[in-house]
Amino acid sequence: MIIGIDIRILGNSRRSGIVEYAEQLVGRMIEQAPEHTFKLFFSSFRQKLPAYRWLSAKNVTLYSYRVPNNILFLANRFFSWPLIDRMLGGVDVFFSPHFFIASLSNDCRRFTTFHDLSYLRFPEFFTLGKRLWHTIEMNPIRQARLSDRIIAVSESTKSDLVELYHIDPANISVVYSGVSMKRPTLEHLEHFRQKHDLPKRFIFSLSTLEPRKNTKAIIRAFVRLKEVPGFDDCWLVLGGDRGWLSDDIIGEMESSPAVSHIRYLGYISDEDRPYYYATAEVFAYPSFFEGFGLPVLEAMACGTPVVTSHNSSLPEVAGDAAVLVDPYNVADITSALELLLTDQRFRTRCIDKGLVRAKEFSWDRSVRETLRVLTDF
Repeated sequence: MIIGIDIRILGNSRRSGIVEYAEQLVGRMIEQAPEHTFKLFFSSFRQKLPAYRWLSAKNVTLYSYRVPNNILFLANRFFSWPLIDRMLGGVDVFFSPHFFIASLSNDCRRFTTFHDLSYLRFPEFFTLGKRLWHTIEMNPIRQARLSDRIIAVSESTKSDLVELYHIDPANISVVYSGVSMKRPTLEHLEHFRQKHDLPKRFIFSLSTLEPRKNTKAIIRAFVRLKEVPGFDDCWLVLGGDRGWLSDDIIGEMESSPAVSHIRYLGYISDEDRPYYYATAEVFAYPSFFEGFGLPVLEAMACGTPVVTSHNSSLPEVAGDAAVLVDPYNVADITSALELLLTDQRFRTRCIDKGLVRAKEFSWDRSVRETLRVLTDF
């Protein structure tokens, strides 16, 4: 079978869960399914693809263009042209790991992954430009309805597609993402801690700084925690790029009474990520909404107990291995952090459950299930 894949998301210089999904899934599909031919579509005027090893596989042909995607999006949106499958020389199916708009021939079967519908659930968390991009330029509802089958990364996302886009649930397959992260050795962890001058006791949070991630509540919960006796030596370490509407979050941190014990790291590389997870006492992720919530599983895989929200996909992903909180209730978040920092028996139980839970989400299984969706028709 000839499978076309839209890999334009991989030209994005800003790391995200969707980029991680596309990298892991596409690369592993190519390596694990040599019986299929993969034609990869990429276009960007300025950005370049990373030098992925799998781009040189025998069953891969990369079709790379220097057409700005804004032009392609507009041409596809208003003229249904150019036909991407024709640009690839013909394919049996076309798979989009994200709902980038793509015009296809009538006889080309279309498969699209939807990660979340946060732009509909929480439009107030997005800039006007982002809202217009999601709802008008990409027109995701049209992409959903044109798709022969949709892959949702969680039951929560599937439910939103049914409720908000009125998609037939029989036309949606839930395929969970995987996690490949492992806890580094104690020797390497101690070396990393010393090299980066990390405090011995800290709460870690990793996400793009944007309102949906609820970083302000983490900062406020940390302030309350510092008022409790016994937490004088505790720090809050925040990681992640600055996203849209991040100025208020930075302002919250800089004006915080606990600012002397808060460290903002900015972007954290893939290589360093497991070390920050594993050296932290607790990982905090009380997001308002997630389509999947990969950082929760990454922290669990690194042996760190997790505080996360009781909404959207997060209970589905975390199971009973995390402490679930109301993201709107700062006192609830504070209590959960205090519990995991002080109750050693409960903490150990969460760590053990988290390690087991993380193993249930493998990229190999994601690849098998995705290939079954793409080829089973």
